[in-house]
Amino acid sequence: MAKQGEIYRVAGPVVTATGISPKMYDVMQVGEEGLMGEVIKISGDKTIIQVYEETSGLRPGEKVIDTAQPLVAELGPGLLSSVYDGIQRPLPVLMKTMGDFITRGVSAPGLDHSKKWEFVPVAKKGDKVGPGAVLGTVKEFYMTHKIMVPSGVRGVVGDIRGGNYTIDEVVANVGGKDLTMLQKWPVRNGRPFGKKLLPDIPLITGQRVLDTMFPLPKGGTGAIPGAFGTGKTVTQQQLAKWSDAEIVVYIGCGERGNEMTEVLATFPELEDPQTGEPLMQRTVLIANTSNMPVAAREASVYTGMTIAEYYRDMGYNVSLMADSTSRWAEAMREISSRLEEMPGEEGFPAYLAARLSEFYERAGRTENLNGTTGSVSVVGAVSPPGGDVSEPVTQNTLRIVRVFWALDSKLRERRHFPAINWLTSYSLYTNNLDPWYKANVAEDFPALRQWAMEVLQREAELQEVVQLVGSDALPDEQKMTLEVARMIREIFLQQNAYHKVDTYCPMPRQYTYMKLIRHFADLSTKAVDSGASVDAIIALPVRNRLAKSKFEDNIDQELSAIIDEMDGQFENLGG
Repeated sequence: MAKQGEIYRVAGPVVTATGISPKMYDVMQVGEEGLMGEVIKISGDKTIIQVYEETSGLRPGEKVIDTAQPLVAELGPGLLSSVYDGIQRPLPVLMKTMGDFITRGVSAPGLDHSKKWEFVPVAKKGDKVGPGAVLGTVKEFYMTHKIMVPSGVRGVVGDIRGGNYTIDEVVANVGGKDLTMLQKWPVRNGRPFGKKLLPDIPLITGQRVLDTMFPLPKGGTGAIPGAFGTGKTVTQQQLAKWSDAEIVVYIGCGERGNEMTEVLATFPELEDPQTGEPLMQRTVLIANTSNMPVAAREASVYTGMTIAEYYRDMGYNVSLMADSTSRWAEAMREISSRLEEMPGEEGFPAYLAARLSEFYERAGRTENLNGTTGSVSVVGAVSPPGGDVSEPVTQNTLRIVRVFWALDSKLRERRHFPAINWLTSYSLYTNNLDPWYKANVAEDFPALRQWAMEVLQREAELQEVVQLVGSDALPDEQKMTLEVARMIREIFLQQNAYHKVDTYCPMPRQYTYMKLIRHFADLSTKAVDSGASVDAIIALPVRNRLAKSKFEDNIDQELSAIIDEMDGQFENLGG
């Protein structure tokens, strides 16, 4: 039975109540309007609640009801293509009932409880099953949604029947317990799995600078810090569209309303390259904009992670984008100040690093309880004020994640996109992933990557000399190094997200491009040693043809032709 107390004090989104004895993280209904909140601290007879909605107008003495349940996510058929706020209220459903602005105290279930789904049994009567075992399947767009045994339930399948059911109707009986297609899970608790596996399979994104230079594995963690306008959102959209993950969870955590509107407008229009269907059919969007209540923003990342883990448990690879974790940290800072806690660096709570760690450690490639293998790959965008990556959120994130894609304002000004700085970015997964690249792309792929990075590093060192004495003072060998580095930057690292051909580059083509640039560099070195001028080498038509090949419809045939043409033109080069 729900217990009732009353409001003692109101401080922004934090409400203090008396007269109840709840557990930590219990969900509360606060005030006459029944505003949704969550217990975040218990001090003697006082209960501190963070309220997920606007608290203006609340008064001491109003009732507070303890539901005795934590904040849970509804998991089941109907998640895909949904748009939720931070506490899994479906925004399209709320809009139909109250228009463009959400009024206080309203709630709606995360899933449609009236829609019928066709349940196809997989388990049979008499089968012995445990948590995570697949009872049957439901078709959700073109994805197969697996209905699994909930945690804590095991025994013999007593009855199971196919047909059309709502998520609340019983579809099976296991160990004497009736089961439906609906699961509920506390969002702050990670879902159980068998064991974590090594992150040794890359998440192929089709973006050359990411896949070749700074790869992220399935189940890996990465961060994209960058100032306003450097391309965080476009990069994450490219990852969502092209990465070889079956499910995408996109969390708009405290972003500006116009940026979230752009995501909501463009995602339904994006075509899934794997199926030709709308990308939204394998996407879950969580939209918690900066003008929404700050407490719900703090919960939104956990809601998104729980949905991602649910699909991981089915054996899918999930790509989770959090944009941006800086706004999430700001929400924590505001709530911490309302709790009158001792502030840490720049006013952030002292437990900032611990909360970030809790979130990112839920990523991983796992062997699930049902024997399948799934993964949750997490890419968190960080929006440091003024692009200052020395601030606490960025620094604490970099201590946790193992891939750092550093967006650079200077590259943006030069119209170099993706504006990922190749000198400051890194991936700590390359040693784990190199065996996969050798086996599935080419034996010399890691060596080519190393060569390209060394050339770019030498270019950076030479640029300091060029600024002092000019490029004409350099010997021919160093002039050629600058030219090859320029080819790596302009032909390989630059990529047009809005061009139908260049937007996606498969791994074999990435290898071919790098191999061609390396071949050009080797031939140039021989030509310079034979007395050829650098200007003559730069003026070779094949170099221009290679640069333009990125945008050709018959790109792979064009690259084959360039290989033959390159050798011929260097042979005809006069010494």
